[in-house]
Amino acid sequence: MPQTFQGKRIEHFSRLCGFTFRLIIFSNAFTVAILRATEESLKSHFCPINEKSPMKNFQFLLSIFIVIQLSLGVTLADPTSPDNNDKTEPVSVDFKNGSIAAYNGKFLVAIKHLERAAKISPNNPDVYNLLGYSHRKLDQLEQAFDNYWKALKLDPRHLGANEYIGELYLRTNNLKKAEEHLAVLDDVCLFGCDEYDDLKDAIEKYKKSRE
Repeated sequence: MPQTFQGKRIEHFSRLCGFTFRLIIFSNAFTVAILRATEESLKSHFCPINEKSPMKNFQFLLSIFIVIQLSLGVTLADPTSPDNNDKTEPVSVDFKNGSIAAYNGKFLVAIKHLERAAKISPNNPDVYNLLGYSHRKLDQLEQAFDNYWKALKLDPRHLGANEYIGELYLRTNNLKKAEEHLAVLDDVCLFGCDEYDDLKDAIEKYKKSRE
């Protein structure tokens, strides 16, 4: 990954944090679109039942239904609610600082922050994935493996961890294990993904180098 190609670096960095980063962006855009459509529909159809226009009545009722569902969804997902059982852990300052340090190639600094982040959020696979990445860049392969395994224990379908541990297995000449993680990505990425493509390319290059 050329460090001077800014666009590629951003794409690469987003994969370190797994699928969550892209899911948040998509869900926010989708929610905004739904809210705008609902607002326009309410403005146009907020009126008594119209016997001459059943379609307008249906659109009005549908708009009300969407508003209710969105309201319930926000209430149930509110992390401040005492009844909330969501196990998602907050992103700590150390994780943010560690991510920035890793992005800038300061891997020793990144490891210090991320180790503290792991104590705060021990069930966050993104922390261990980024720790594995930082150790791998410092040629600390044993520590890299250990952190990738922790990430995958928490989330066996983690895109970044499956790609990077697969590449690490190639580095240790374990083609079979690398292909196992490629199979996981093939199963997870129903419509294709960069992680699958990158690991597949790495495996093909590895095989050619052995011919």
